[in-house]
Amino acid sequence: MKAVFSRRIIQALACSLFVAANSFAIAQQPAPVVEHAETPDGVEYGLWNATSQTEAAPTLFVLASSIDETLGDKYFRQCGNQLAEQGWLCVTIDLPCHGKQAIDGEPSGLQGWSHRLANNEDIVAECNGRLSKVLNHLIDKGITDPNRIAACGTSRGGFLAIHFAAFDKRVKCAAAFAPVTDPAVVREFVANADHPLVKKVSLTHQADQLAGRPVWVVIGDQDDRVGTDRAIEFAQAVTAGSRNKKIDSRIELHIMPEPRGHTTPRHSAERAAEWILQQFPKTDALESTAK
Repeated sequence: MKAVFSRRIIQALACSLFVAANSFAIAQQPAPVVEHAETPDGVEYGLWNATSQTEAAPTLFVLASSIDETLGDKYFRQCGNQLAEQGWLCVTIDLPCHGKQAIDGEPSGLQGWSHRLANNEDIVAECNGRLSKVLNHLIDKGITDPNRIAACGTSRGGFLAIHFAAFDKRVKCAAAFAPVTDPAVVREFVANADHPLVKKVSLTHQADQLAGRPVWVVIGDQDDRVGTDRAIEFAQAVTAGSRNKKIDSRIELHIMPEPRGHTTPRHSAERAAEWILQQFPKTDALESTAK
C-alpha cells in the first residue's frame, strides 16, 4: 500500500512539474509586437500577431487611431485580443489626420476630419482606398485568407470599419464599439454640420450597401459623445434597407448600461469575438484551405 501511495505522489509531482514547465515556456514566449510594412505602392500598414506559418491567416482590420496607438493598445485592439488566440492576424493603417496621415498646419484627429470634409475632401473614400490596397497586398502575398476577413473599430474607427465593410465586400462582417454613426452630432463637426459631404458620410447612407450583411454594434445607454440615439437610427436604417430588398437583416445593436458615457461597455470585446467567429463556420475555413 505504501509503495502504491508513493508512486501516486511521484506521478502527481511529475504532472505538476510538467504543467509548471509548460506554463513557464508559454510565459517566456515573446508577446506579439506591432510590425510596420508597406504595399508596393507605398501604403503603410501595421500587423499584430503576425506568425511565420505558411497558411494564409484569418484577418481582422482594427481601426482606431494611428498604427501604433491602435495595435499597441489592448483597449483599441478590442476583439482582436481574443481572435489572436484563434490564429487571427490584426491589421491597421493610420486613420485620416492621425499618425503619418496628419499634415502640418492642419488640425489633427476629428477636427482634421471636419476641416477636410468642409474642404470637400472625402476622407472616407480615401481611407477605403488605402484599406483595400492593403487587403489586396496581403492576399497577393498569401498572408491573408481571402475568405476570412472582418473589420472592427472603436468610436471613429468603428465608423470607418463599417464604411470599409460597405465598400469592400471581401470584408464579411464588421463590429463597432461605441461608433460614430453621424459625424454631424459630434462636437468637432458642429460648425460644418450642414456641409453636404459631412451629411453624405453618415452611416445611414450606407444602409443599402449593408442590407443583409453581418454588422454588430455595441454602445452605452448614455453615450452623448457620439449619440446612442444615432446608433439606433443607423441600425433601423439598415433593417429598413434589408426589408426593402426582401432579405433578412443581420445587424445586431446592443445597448448596454454604461454610466461612464462614451466608452466600450464591459465584456463587449469578448462578445464581439464570439460573434465574428460565428460568421466563419469551420466548413468555410476547410474550404478555404482546400483552395
